[in-house]
Amino acid sequence: MDSTRVTEHPTSFDRPMTGADPTDPRGALMRTPVEPRASGSGLPAQGRAGETPPTAGTDSPGAYEHAQPGAEQAAEPDTHRPRPVAEGVPVQPGGVPSAPAQPPGTDRRAAPEPERRTGQPTAPGQPTPMRRDGDRLRFVGAATRRIARGMDLDEIVMGLCRATVPTFADAILVYLREPLPVGDERPTGPLVLRLRRTDRIPAERDTEGGFIPAAQPEPSELEAVGSELCEVRPGSALAEVLRGVRPVFTDTPAARAALPELLGDGGEFAVPDGRRAILAPLRGRRRVIGAALFLRGPERVAFEADDLLVAAQLATHSALGIDKAVLYGREAYIADELQRTMLPENLPRCTGVRLASRYLPAAETARVGGDWYDAIPLPGSRVALVVGDVMGHSMTSAAIMGQLRTTAQTLAGLDLPPQEVLHHLDEQAQRLGTDRMATCLYAVYDPVSHRITVANAGHPPPVLLHLGGHAEVLRVPAGAPIGVGGVDFEAVELDAPAGATLLLYTDGLVESRLRDVWTGIEQLRERLAATAQLTGPDHPPPLEALCDEVLDMLGPGDRDDDIALLAARFDGIAPSDVAYWFLDPEDAAPGRARRLARRALARWGMEDLTDAVELLVSEVVTNAVRYASRPVTLRLLRTDVLRCEVGDDVPQLPRLRQARATDEGGRGLYLVNRLARRWGATRLSTGKVVWFELNRG
Repeated sequence: MDSTRVTEHPTSFDRPMTGADPTDPRGALMRTPVEPRASGSGLPAQGRAGETPPTAGTDSPGAYEHAQPGAEQAAEPDTHRPRPVAEGVPVQPGGVPSAPAQPPGTDRRAAPEPERRTGQPTAPGQPTPMRRDGDRLRFVGAATRRIARGMDLDEIVMGLCRATVPTFADAILVYLREPLPVGDERPTGPLVLRLRRTDRIPAERDTEGGFIPAAQPEPSELEAVGSELCEVRPGSALAEVLRGVRPVFTDTPAARAALPELLGDGGEFAVPDGRRAILAPLRGRRRVIGAALFLRGPERVAFEADDLLVAAQLATHSALGIDKAVLYGREAYIADELQRTMLPENLPRCTGVRLASRYLPAAETARVGGDWYDAIPLPGSRVALVVGDVMGHSMTSAAIMGQLRTTAQTLAGLDLPPQEVLHHLDEQAQRLGTDRMATCLYAVYDPVSHRITVANAGHPPPVLLHLGGHAEVLRVPAGAPIGVGGVDFEAVELDAPAGATLLLYTDGLVESRLRDVWTGIEQLRERLAATAQLTGPDHPPPLEALCDEVLDMLGPGDRDDDIALLAARFDGIAPSDVAYWFLDPEDAAPGRARRLARRALARWGMEDLTDAVELLVSEVVTNAVRYASRPVTLRLLRTDVLRCEVGDDVPQLPRLRQARATDEGGRGLYLVNRLARRWGATRLSTGKVVWFELNRG
């Protein structure tokens, strides 16, 4: 077995508990010599170090399961502390008469005392096992509570190992099905078990800080038990043991035959002989999902018949917890995938504006919500900026959010005004249900005119950070939330100067149980202004760093809702980089368009693109004037690429098709598709725009 998979319990004590034998090969359990008891059955008196053991017939709740030294041993100097026992294991009740006082200097460990159940002497290094049903019940209760704490698969398996070692066993191996079935799904393929985790008592102790090396337990192969993978063949001995569901001792013929299949070749020889190993199948709600192997070394008392019940309880609780953890993991995966697909994976690269975004769920257990953001390219190099918030943060809210976001994208493609987009979103929300409420802010930025048009539906107002460091909350009409119905939305047009940054956000950023929304907006404005001061008046702060800085304003009590954040840095397009003309729909329009484009390229020093631009402009303008009844628009934009836009009043979009050899036309868009870097057509409320882009030489 790969040694890297063995997990040891960390021990941070620098001396063993009083009364522990430094030469104890276990090095982890407390031993206490006890007086013989007349009544026969019962457990040795136990107590904390420095306390008097309980007398006969008294219980001492809250103590530990394994025997510990009494008060008379507490004064003995000892520089070594052993491994602590597992938490939550109570003291074994049952009376043992108080030991008679010993003369000073008398070593109580010198003479072994009889073991109460068998009457045989107990060796000084031998641990006292659990013998009463009450002790086992208390141990099972403490162990199941520890197992139940885990939320994911690894925590549950670790809880089983930590609760078992060293209290119940010296070592444990946990095998789980690979892959684990989820819910009611029927697994396909053969049953394969993978060693998920091992745990054991450390074989060596650090000599620094008072630890001494413990004697190596026999057999030493305990550390090498286990193989990484095993395939359970139908009808094999291991398959029969797993089908039986109940834990079994490995000294039975069936279990002994199953060990080579589980542990690999030679692994069964590392398992101690006799009743020192228990093989417990792990059965979930529907089927066996794994197995656990509990081991005790030869220096420890062997398992008893009642220990099979303890192993069964541990296996049952662990298997049910693993089943629930797998289901929870699947739900978390679905939630993550749903949220990821609902939000844009990558923001578009738009002309004249740079974008950055953030999304934070409300909590780790509520990974989906109704908050969304979007950036949608529009004709004329414009871009629509959208942020919205559906009431709640559940799967239902996420589903409603996805429908509203899709509707907003469709409406944006029609190039409707912002107030009309919100009106149609309001109608869509009413069709989804009477209680489907959402807030939304829709803004359209035009980099050519350096203007932004904003319409609001009950959403917190955006904040505009100017280049000089001044931050202002934009005055936009609040409007009613989407889903109310019967209300009008109003749009306002504002300046969007170059170098300014517009911040759109949801109320989770500015509102919480500790502050109202307007206090949060003012804190956000101050945070943006303070961040801008760090980079100086002539340089805006980096966009990604600005988003992180904004999220840093959240305190421990400020995460009551999920947060969507969209930041837009307005670069704009300078007037000198824009050429715009109107062309009458006549036969001479294509020739005039070629001449105008040639002059603009010469003014910009881009003569190397003249031939390609003249050819493509001529083809697109020819198609436009053939059907247009109003003047055709031609616009050239010089940015990182050269963009050409031709608009007309015909709503039908052109379609690329393969012209036949006998056709006289139909090759214009084919040339555009072959020569242009990108091209497209967008329908407007007044017609359409056909555009193409060429790389600058």
